[in-house]
Amino acid sequence: MRKRAIVSVLFLFSLLFLLPDQGRKLHANAEDSSDEVTDPPKVEKKLGGHGGLSTDSDVVRRLESESISKKSLRSSGEKFEFQAEVSRLMDIIINSLYSNKDIFLRELISNASDALDKIRFLALTDKDVLGEGDTAKLEIQIKLDKAKKILSIRDRGIGMTKEDLIKNLGTIAQSGTSGIKKINVFNVLVEKMQSSGDLNLIGQFGVGFYSAYLVADYIEVISKHSDDNQHVWESKADGKFTVSEDTWNEPLGRGTEIRLHLRDDAGGYLEGSKLKDLVKRYSEFINFPIHLWASKEVETEVPVEEDESAEEESETTSTEEEKEEDAEEEDSEKKQKTKKVKETVHEWELLNDVKAMWLRSPKEVTDEEYTKFYHSLAKDFSEEKPTAWSHFNAEGDVEFKAVLYVPPKAAHDQYESYYNSNKANLKLFVRRVFISDEFDELLPKYLSFLKGLVDSDTLPLNVSREMLQQHSSLKTIKKNLIRKTLDMIRKLAEEDPDEVHDDDKKDMEKSGENDEKKGQYTKFWKDFGKSIKLGIIEDASNRNRLAKLLRFETTKSNGKLTSLDQYIKRMKKGQKDVFYITGSSKKQLEKSPFLERLIKKGYEVIFFTDPVDEYLMQYLMDYEDKKFQNVSKEGLKVGKDSKVKELKEAFKDLTKWWKESLAGENVDDVKISNRLADTLCVVVTSKFGWSANMERIMQSQTLSDAKKQAYMRGKRVLEINLRHPIIKELKDRVASDPEDGSVKETAQLMYQTALIESGFILNDPKDFAGRIYNSVKSSLKISPDAVPEEEVEAEETETSEEDEIRWWSEH
Repeated sequence: MRKRAIVSVLFLFSLLFLLPDQGRKLHANAEDSSDEVTDPPKVEKKLGGHGGLSTDSDVVRRLESESISKKSLRSSGEKFEFQAEVSRLMDIIINSLYSNKDIFLRELISNASDALDKIRFLALTDKDVLGEGDTAKLEIQIKLDKAKKILSIRDRGIGMTKEDLIKNLGTIAQSGTSGIKKINVFNVLVEKMQSSGDLNLIGQFGVGFYSAYLVADYIEVISKHSDDNQHVWESKADGKFTVSEDTWNEPLGRGTEIRLHLRDDAGGYLEGSKLKDLVKRYSEFINFPIHLWASKEVETEVPVEEDESAEEESETTSTEEEKEEDAEEEDSEKKQKTKKVKETVHEWELLNDVKAMWLRSPKEVTDEEYTKFYHSLAKDFSEEKPTAWSHFNAEGDVEFKAVLYVPPKAAHDQYESYYNSNKANLKLFVRRVFISDEFDELLPKYLSFLKGLVDSDTLPLNVSREMLQQHSSLKTIKKNLIRKTLDMIRKLAEEDPDEVHDDDKKDMEKSGENDEKKGQYTKFWKDFGKSIKLGIIEDASNRNRLAKLLRFETTKSNGKLTSLDQYIKRMKKGQKDVFYITGSSKKQLEKSPFLERLIKKGYEVIFFTDPVDEYLMQYLMDYEDKKFQNVSKEGLKVGKDSKVKELKEAFKDLTKWWKESLAGENVDDVKISNRLADTLCVVVTSKFGWSANMERIMQSQTLSDAKKQAYMRGKRVLEINLRHPIIKELKDRVASDPEDGSVKETAQLMYQTALIESGFILNDPKDFAGRIYNSVKSSLKISPDAVPEEEVEAEETETSEEDEIRWWSEH
């Protein structure tokens, strides 16, 4: 106890000696710095948090620059104006009443991830490009400053040069054909955004950066590329921006930092909890670590001051027991006393610690996780779920993992410039390293609507893209992807209650299951059915598997879609061919004369109304040993007619005479028809020539070749309905006087009428109109030579302005 008291006294004396000297030093410092900054800035850590500390002078210079820049753009910067399309987009964003402003963070994080992907790809062939120390860390950092209302997002990606800043943040596309196409597509996108108010589309066109103006009224972009000095891009969204060489901010080393000076109504984004929720919702599956500079309270042990633990000791008589207690206290004095206090500390907090989804077992991933991953991957943040997905691992000689998605709807430009554009929506990874999202060798063009990724363990890393394209493993990967995709689409149809055959449908209706899957394949077909048809044309090896996925309406489907398997199941006994007809609309085809006898006899006919169907049926010649027959072409067989030979002989003179009368009309033959019931006559084409519908399609082509059209145009055959009273009367007239001019005129008019009803375009509409008018004259008993009366020309007289006004007022 005595030793403890002595220590306390010595400690108090030392304090008394130190305080006067310390006070004099503080006073002297205050006097010396009276002419300088009264509140010198403290040493700050850099945004990266891993590097060294900034000096006081650096911080002062930076703070001064920030205070100046927030008021107005730097006068020293080079000034530019936004491209008109960008200004239009920014105007929509700034004046938008769109309530979900959260999308800005996901777009900026997505852009940061893309920049990191690019530098990591370059590092495959040049490791030095990553640099050293903190610069080599591929990560995204988010930091907020509540006092100044600044939110910063920084990446250590590839960075941007001065030219990149001007081009990427000020324009949509450069001049040239591709630039014009891009602007046209962009304008369509903006129209949709403006009409629907849905800004979720913004990321799908690569202009997500501008969504930052939903929450900020002033933005700085600081960027450093290895090939250029560090530059600052800044704009207040007033149609102008400046770019300056950065001499006042901290050197980034490499990468980009975006500083958002938030609006007054966007203060909620300065809360760490809000940012954590947004990252988890939108950016959980980004392939790079996302850190937030966060604060938290921790308990730490600190030494207890001596005077706090001092206790008053009472004078007592020394006994043997007290001596023992003093000895124990002396031993405990050697151990310093501590207490627990709460302190606020700042540190980088990792926000996306989820393992790459495609590396997990498909059984472990929930539907919600698949949906969230799709939204992140496709930059489609609508509330719609993907229509279907397939997650699988391929093992063997070629090992890879893949996740494939069918989007909930087709892109607005899905089939625009189909054969002239390279649209690849699959991301290629090699051993978890992102390689490219423009690698179109993984899937055939007709499956370009799919979105997803492929991660291969077999493909080499350190090779050029050209060498990778020629790698033998790609063919195996492509073959597997096609097979898995077709299985996924087939399963989509099998799980749709509307697709189930009538025998199984009752059981499914009783169970009441899969209600949410009802109509899912019909929706898929409306969005992507054209892709399946293009696949049949392009992919001979998978033609039969693709044909099973075809859907169409028929004369018996009652407005619903049906498949080839269902059609074949309903075929009449003895029917050998699958009947179909092509045209511009179902409504037009339902009235076609080619269907009359088929429908009366109970045959089912498929309606093909898409222009691509004409090309499709040139490649799909048969299915399940059944041939396809266009009912508007030669070769149609409908039952057996025992009297056909007798009828042909009876009408032999008429058909021969009619063929000679149409010698100048490119008519190959005139025959008795087996497909007509009520119509007088029709014109059919040869089996391998163009149909009337195909002729119309080819004539509408901008760069169509007239010579080729003449070659491919099928030979025309006039088929007549021998049961029709007009045909019977014509037969008798020809038998009595084959040279009768009125009979020839009637035969010519009947042929031209048949051309129109069969879907052909007349070469000489005026000639046809003249024949119609002559027929009208005959029915009204007007002389065929009667002509309109000559117009009596009145003498032109000059009229004054007053006369004209008077005339108009009277009339």
